[in-house]
Amino acid sequence: MTFRVLLVDDQPLVRTALRMVIAEAADLAVVGEAAGGAEAVRLAERLAPDVVVMDIRMPGMDGIEATRRITTGPSPAHVIVLTTFDDDDYVYGALRAGAAGFLVKDMALDDILDAVRVVAAGDGLIAPAVTRRLIRE
Repeated sequence: MTFRVLLVDDQPLVRTALRMVIAEAADLAVVGEAAGGAEAVRLAERLAPDVVVMDIRMPGMDGIEATRRITTGPSPAHVIVLTTFDDDDYVYGALRAGAAGFLVKDMALDDILDAVRVVAAGDGLIAPAVTRRLIRE
């Protein structure tokens, strides 16, 4: 089975890198890309991806609001937040909005691909460094 992935990040370089890595995975396919939250919501409704890989801080609609709309919309998808900012407010905000995963951009690309597979299969995943910090608090 091939899992359909929508990439959402306002930085073209990040989208390009993720697209190139996903293209090498036989079980994953990028079905669309968006540079902002509002565009992501529209594409998620139209393309019905299995997983949306979503940045948090973007101009216009942020990733948390876009996650909320995608996970409660007519064609809900699993959302993984992938961000540079692992601030607790972002972690909790993303999870409250319905995100199934929270990753940081300094993770290995293979770990990000594995997280996409885990979330596509219906499970959740939080970056180990974030999990350790949340447990300590």
